Parts: sequence; C-alpha cells; structure tokens
Amino acid sequence: MRTLFTFDFKNYRSDGTVGRRPSVRGVIIRGDKIALVHSKKYDYYKFPGGGIQEGEAHLETLIREVMEEVGLCVVPESVREYGYILRKEKGKIEDLFIQENFYYLCDVEDEAVHQRLDDYEAEEEFTLVWTDPRSAIEANRNHDHGDKTSDIARHMMEREALVLEKLLEEGFF
Repeated sequence: MRTLFTFDFKNYRSDGTVGRRPSVRGVIIRGDKIALVHSKKYDYYKFPGGGIQEGEAHLETLIREVMEEVGLCVVPESVREYGYILRKEKGKIEDLFIQENFYYLCDVEDEAVHQRLDDYEAEEEFTLVWTDPRSAIEANRNHDHGDKTSDIARHMMEREALVLEKLLEEGFF
C-alpha cells in the first residue's frame, strides 16, 4: 500500500514504552459526497473505521467498524487499497505511540442499518453524514471543538483533512 503521509512529531522517548494501534478507515464516495462520521458534540469529521483486533484481517475490521460507526454494510468485492498513514508521537500513557492507518476505498449497500457505538462514540454523538469534503476540511481545521483539543485529537482531525485534500487533488470528486 502506498504511503500517503508520515507524521513523526519527535516528542517521544524511543527507548521507553511503546504502544501500537493499527487501524483501518473506509473511504466511501458517492458522486460529489463522502460518507464521514460527524461528532456532533465536538464538531469534527473522521473516516469511519477503527482498531484492528488481534487476529483480525483488514477486510474484517473494515466491515465491522464501518457497520458499527455509521451503520453501512461494506460490499467486500469493492474494497481496494487507497493509502497508508503512519503517526508517531508521545502517547497518553506510553513513551511512544505508533498508529498505522490503512485507508480503503469501498462501496456500501444502499440501506443503512443500526449503529453499534462504543460508549465514547455515543457520548460524542457519532452520526453518519454524506457531505462535501471541503466542508469537512473547513470544520476540522477551523471550527470550535470544545474541550477536544489535545494534541492527539488535533492530529487526528488534521490527518483526516489531509486525506480529504488528497482525494480532491486526485480527482475523486
């Protein structure tokens, strides 16, 4: 898979504890709109997806996470690689946090099903939106996100904005 970006904030100790979180993200486009998770509480947008569980394949995770977060059923035969982002920074607990984000283009079935949100996702009021990518970029970079202002949260919002910009540059919209 091609590397889209690498974020190395160099604010960590490389000889200390290490935490890893590989994850997958679904890039779901219909016409000039993209399916994103909108946090109503903090007013930011992210691609549906999440952490890969031990022993789980990328495709399994993608199908599970898209269903849980936005209630959309991924069409397995439609899944294709888009790109990879590596992030290295000081973690909340560990000296070095490494997150690998694997982005996959995919189609989904027309009808949505019921979301199955984690507690924090429900608390943030995660909602499926079909939106213009420019609006999501604007929100992630310029809207008030309340108390969701940690470096990790800001880095996630910028990561998603950069992927949306890349999709625009490459003519997906």
